[in-house]
Amino acid sequence: MRPFRFSVMAGSALDAAAWVRMARRAEELGYDAFMVPDHLGRQFAPIAALATVAAATTRIRIAPFVFANDFRHPLILAGEAATLDVLSGGRLIMGMGAGWRVTDYRQLGLPYDEPRVRVDRLFESVGIVKRLMSGEVVTHAGTHYHLDRARLAPLPIQRPRPPFLIGGGGPRMLRFAAREAEIVGLLPQFNAAGRPIVGQSTEGATAAKAALIREAAGDRMDSIDVNALVFYAGLVGGREGVLASARNAAFAGAVALIGTPYVLHGTPGRVRDILLRRREAWGLNSYTFGGGSMEAMAPIVEGLAGA
Repeated sequence: MRPFRFSVMAGSALDAAAWVRMARRAEELGYDAFMVPDHLGRQFAPIAALATVAAATTRIRIAPFVFANDFRHPLILAGEAATLDVLSGGRLIMGMGAGWRVTDYRQLGLPYDEPRVRVDRLFESVGIVKRLMSGEVVTHAGTHYHLDRARLAPLPIQRPRPPFLIGGGGPRMLRFAAREAEIVGLLPQFNAAGRPIVGQSTEGATAAKAALIREAAGDRMDSIDVNALVFYAGLVGGREGVLASARNAAFAGAVALIGTPYVLHGTPGRVRDILLRRREAWGLNSYTFGGGSMEAMAPIVEGLAGA
């Protein structure tokens, strides 16, 4: 059974000093990784933000959650990621996804192709990035990308390459991630308009996805972390104070009725039991909390990280 791992995802801070404080605090609290999303809008650009986190810390891993494939050519992306791995001393987790936010594509002037096409591009790109990161000289003539004797220098420190995090909600993406990634990120599936499908957020839907991952991974399953991005999290009777505790208690009651892994509230004991049950049933051992929940969920991290 895989040990529990916890990470923080944040996209911005008031200033550089606050960003550094957040990164160092996440490391101090025992979080395994510090992650930055990849969108346009009110957030730091992920590559510079992750490099700053790496420079300010010594242990915590860094990860994009996740690089939107359509925004960068795979050779450029592989080079940026390899540099992050070198400058962090080998702490990069390479997160990649197909891209989903419609407003990002609109601002970039890129067509928002149907999911099948965006996923096809991701699959082709992941193969190229892996080959480049492993030190190959890559000549490639595919449907979406063409490279002529491309290579990376310097190569990543991690060998044969950094671990990959690939997130998705649909069966095709999850099967691919189970075959190709070291970390499979569970997300609700998005429709053709880029909106999450609410029915994909239930425990029943998650159980089906976990079974699909297990089947597709085969012998690899024992070496895969299964991750969930928790959009809202908090503890009843935790460090946040009486008002926050009352709010979290109300959330806990509502979530218990709905049943979803993407929201996590309750007493420390109840949350611990939920996580243990989901790991046993689904193999779900990895959780990513928003930066606003970092302090609140620290007792869970302290009690379960690495266990």
